Amino acid sequence: MKVSIIGATGYVGAELLRILTAHPQAEIVHITSESHAGEVAAAVYPHLRGCCPLVLEPMAAAADIAADSEVLFVALPHGHAMKLGKAVAHLPLRIIDLGADYRFADPAVYAQWYGLPHEHGDAARVYGLAEWQREAIRTAKIIGNAGCYPTAGILALMPLVRAGLVQRGSIIIDAASGVSGAGRAATAANHFPELYDSFKAYGVAGHRHTPEIEQALSQLSGEEQVVSFTPHLLPMVRGILATCYAALRPGVSADEVDEAFTACYAGEPFIRLLGRNGYPATKAVRGSNFCDIGWHLDPRTGRVVVLSAIDNLVKGAAGQAVQNFNIACGFAEDTALDAIPLYP
Repeated sequence: MKVSIIGATGYVGAELLRILTAHPQAEIVHITSESHAGEVAAAVYPHLRGCCPLVLEPMAAAADIAADSEVLFVALPHGHAMKLGKAVAHLPLRIIDLGADYRFADPAVYAQWYGLPHEHGDAARVYGLAEWQREAIRTAKIIGNAGCYPTAGILALMPLVRAGLVQRGSIIIDAASGVSGAGRAATAANHFPELYDSFKAYGVAGHRHTPEIEQALSQLSGEEQVVSFTPHLLPMVRGILATCYAALRPGVSADEVDEAFTACYAGEPFIRLLGRNGYPATKAVRGSNFCDIGWHLDPRTGRVVVLSAIDNLVKGAAGQAVQNFNIACGFAEDTALDAIPLYP
């Protein structure tokens, strides 16, 4: 399968290169970069030496690249994929967008939260969270890869809201991410002296991943869900740990909660259930496409607390994109994604 990566020198693009170079059914034919056009990938990321000899092409060639590809991975900030998707809509290729442009069913929600009118709002798209939308992904032409925080939060809560076990309006998600989630561009927020030995919240009551989480949980539960979501920045490179709180409906038992998780994720290749009283950790999923989930019941408050851990660059981005690619192309879902997590 001829694949190309638009935006191959961000952290997510580099992770796509790492995974796809080992994919037996993927032939990487083009990679692009605005800041490193004309260089080989290994000049930007030395860990790719001997693995990816391709020369980075300018973004201006994207339309021609699309015509020479069967699957296009777009690893660019929001606002770019929709323009490209509209320009190449006539081509028989699949687009997997790792940005936000194709994540929302309602283009008005995208415009409200991202401050841009959607230029390809009429495009048929599927939300790219495999454990939820697997069947739709199989035939989708455009896949809006789920965001990193939403992946951790939705996977943690999906069994409960799908089974109707939690009270509407009671969901709170606190999630903390490694600094790679902010991208490769240097800023004061991810400057080492500012980040080291510190822990802080950001985007309180207004983070752009909030409506993405609400959209999924509303569709899963069949009723509108409003979520309180607060992201935090951790002084580490990779990983997300999400702590999700919800009030259980009256009469819901511990066994019903356990059964909701086991039934929802039976046979899922990348969900590892740690069970009741389990404690996921980011180090246990580092470099892998796994999502580890544990849950705790608090009889004093009537709440359930669900913990999930992912690698934000893999299951939260590039690995999930390749998982969607495998599903859409009919390959084994774990192809090139069966790596054991890196430890320590």
